[in-house]
Amino acid sequence: MNNKNYESVFDIKGQYKYINPTKLNIDEIDKIIATQNSSDSIRIRLINNSNFKVNYSLNDKELIITTTDLANNSNTQNTTTTTKKAINKTIVIDAGHGGDDVGAVGPNKRYEKVVNLNVSKYLASILKQRGYKVYLTRDKDKFIKVMDRTILANEKNADLFLSIHTNAVPKEKANQISGIETFFLSPARSERAKRVAALENKSDIREMSASSKDVFLESLNRPRITASHKFAIDVQAGLLQAARTKYKDTKDSGVREGPFWVLVGAQMPSILIELGYISHPEESRRLYEKSYQELLANGIANGIDSYFSKNP
Repeated sequence: MNNKNYESVFDIKGQYKYINPTKLNIDEIDKIIATQNSSDSIRIRLINNSNFKVNYSLNDKELIITTTDLANNSNTQNTTTTTKKAINKTIVIDAGHGGDDVGAVGPNKRYEKVVNLNVSKYLASILKQRGYKVYLTRDKDKFIKVMDRTILANEKNADLFLSIHTNAVPKEKANQISGIETFFLSPARSERAKRVAALENKSDIREMSASSKDVFLESLNRPRITASHKFAIDVQAGLLQAARTKYKDTKDSGVREGPFWVLVGAQMPSILIELGYISHPEESRRLYEKSYQELLANGIANGIDSYFSKNP
């Protein structure tokens, strides 16, 4: 019995900060391993238990690999992007709160606005590496009115809008409640959704009665709400998968609907992400870790990729 593996190796000059969490696959190839081989070289290894032939071409910063299984002579082609490849999609990222509006405050004066901005900036960098066009509503510690945050998304004709936040509960419950959840705009169906929305809506200057808000939300574009729901599901899955590579006990708090005013003006699918509870002693510590912030950003990016793979 022959247990020999066949391998083909590509060494490509350049740096790609997020190569390690990036997953590549080609049909008929058992395993692809991509690593930052040195400070100025990326290595891609194709490993298979049957012999195969590789052809490749470089085209406008894009590596195209074609493989032939020599056992049955079948051709498989896949494109793997090793440097920047233009994708005709625009994403607007909103880092919640900022400036005098610090958002929720956790133990040891951990501020929500800090986590939101750091993850948003990491996400912007990852998405640009993957070829998306990306805009941030804020790239430093400043306050922006809630109603102004979607103006940028509409002006840029964005394909997706996402607002990044961290959650909180009162001190008496802080030790008990943790987890990641993703919301899409809709009339609130639960007291929990209403509570979270009330927390995030505090900085909005619009005054409407509860009944007026419900009437307004019910009039929203239903196809856009449906698309936002799908977007939320993909991002929640990406976040959980990424977070659990480091912390297996990360809680899935689900995909929920809620009346978040930061999403109201968006003319494209939009979601609000709660990265975790800054009020929870352990989760807030994690949320302040640079490596965890980068993991969460990568998870969101994977969710965006997943959404567009099903909704091109």
